[in-house]
Amino acid sequence: MKNYGLLFSALIGAVASARSMTPMATLAAARVLGKPTPGTLVLLDKPVFKYGALAMGAGELLGDKMKTAPDRTVFLGLLARVMSAGIAGAALAPPDRERAGAAAAVATAVPLAYLTLAGRKRAMATMGQTRSGLIEDALIVAAGIAVVAIALKNAND
Repeated sequence: MKNYGLLFSALIGAVASARSMTPMATLAAARVLGKPTPGTLVLLDKPVFKYGALAMGAGELLGDKMKTAPDRTVFLGLLARVMSAGIAGAALAPPDRERAGAAAAVATAVPLAYLTLAGRKRAMATMGQTRSGLIEDALIVAAGIAVVAIALKNAND
């Protein structure tokens, strides 16, 4: 196992900046597949949380295209990012570094939420809300899957 420190925690924070529930949904999917995480992730071992995270991830992808969807930088949007990034960042951190992993993920997610929102608004002006949202979904979900898959492969090698 190569030591990447808190890199994967920071990267999952970047994912949370654009889609708050994607980090939890990708980790929940890994748990469904029986994949352990390097850091402790007690909540997603409980079926209600595991399947709830998957449902919330899918729901967020649908809700983001609605005209009434709030910006990701409103208080509740940032709170969701802090919670999701913190939990996911801790799970992808090396053992005994969960708190540092949570901090790295949150420190990445919050400022990047403002940058990803600015990019999304530019894309919406060019191609509309639905199309820009679908493209962002594809990029962010792929990034989330890649970060979790690579982190878990590294942890289990």
